[in-house]
Amino acid sequence: MQKKKRKPRQSQPKSKLSVLRQVCDLIPSYLVGKLARKHGVDKKARSFSPWSHVVSMIFAQISAAISLNDVCDNLRHHGGLLATIRGALWPSRNGLSNANKIRKADMAEDLFWGTLTHLEQQTPSFGRRGPKKRRRGIPRRFTRTIHAVDSSTIKLVANNINWAKHRRRKAAAKLHLRLNIGSFLPGFAIVEAADHNDNFRARELCAAILDGEIVVFDKAYVDFEHLWDLSERGVNWVTRAKDNMAYRVVKRRIKKREGNILRDDMIVLKTKKSRAAYEQPLRRVVAIVEVDGKPKELVFITNNTEWARSSVCDLYQSRWEIEVFFKQIKQNLKLCDFLGNNANAVRWQVWTALLVYVLLRYLGHVNDWNHSFSRLCTLVRGMLWDKFSLRDILVAYGTAGGSFRMLGRPDQAFLPGFDLFAVGQQAAH
Repeated sequence: MQKKKRKPRQSQPKSKLSVLRQVCDLIPSYLVGKLARKHGVDKKARSFSPWSHVVSMIFAQISAAISLNDVCDNLRHHGGLLATIRGALWPSRNGLSNANKIRKADMAEDLFWGTLTHLEQQTPSFGRRGPKKRRRGIPRRFTRTIHAVDSSTIKLVANNINWAKHRRRKAAAKLHLRLNIGSFLPGFAIVEAADHNDNFRARELCAAILDGEIVVFDKAYVDFEHLWDLSERGVNWVTRAKDNMAYRVVKRRIKKREGNILRDDMIVLKTKKSRAAYEQPLRRVVAIVEVDGKPKELVFITNNTEWARSSVCDLYQSRWEIEVFFKQIKQNLKLCDFLGNNANAVRWQVWTALLVYVLLRYLGHVNDWNHSFSRLCTLVRGMLWDKFSLRDILVAYGTAGGSFRMLGRPDQAFLPGFDLFAVGQQAAH
């Protein structure tokens, strides 16, 4: 019997540009110079230009560099390819450290928002308000924009970072974020020391939410004055009730349990301060919800009285998408080890991490990437200096078309319907 010849493996599609340049080219060519003049960074730059600084920080994020020496030595070794990225030059260790320390991190913040706006205009389907594919985790019956508001603490070294100390032996920075759950893109972000409550920045995070849109947040953000302000603006909100919330039931919407819904009541607040802040009745829904695989009773409050009871629970469940976002950027980008100790350097690194996230997410969007964000980061990281066509690789990535799917049982991966465990037992006897 003649054996079939194996098809020759196709070579990687070549390109004249390195993968790192293809990523950096997504940033508008005029933007960095414009922002450098705006924030006075160009006056402090001599041999190490603002564009070289941005490229160095982008490389540090994608390559997961562990130190300043790691970044500078790698860029110096690939100085020829680096120069093709709009004339970027490799930095010295002291030069990069000093740039992170004295160049205003507001430039990195404006660069993030400017690049995001540019990509949204270039590809409307990628935008926060444009047409988009429906993500998993969003209730299908909602067509309005859904925002999730939360914060994530970034641990720092207390011995070296005095500005971020918020406890006796701990130091941390905090990333406050408003995430558009539909597009999975940030709508507003603040990076600062973690020395105050989450609710301190709630008004700023929700300031740009429009009439009719929906915002979901945890009970740490419960402030009845702010909730009343959202209701006056026509914003629908859902959150969890605090355990010590004092209230009085004025109307019972259901008389007995319906499935996982235990109660659905209209309530008014009892304490003088809370009642003065929010005079109108609130809706309180008590439901059994699965948390970490175990049923748990949770209490939700909302200002919307028209939604189905299950919709209130589903909306709050969609808030976990922002936890997925924080997990993605912390596990795949450089937000655990920092290249500098002062506040400005930390802000530079956090804003650059968000910038790299948007650039990679955009590449995945325009090339119909169906795999995880983690695999996208790993793929790009492995060939940063190679001259491959990133678009062709992302389109043809994997051994088969379609999205990756985990199989329920290991034996089904080999012979469906053929129980390997039973066969093994028969062989043993």
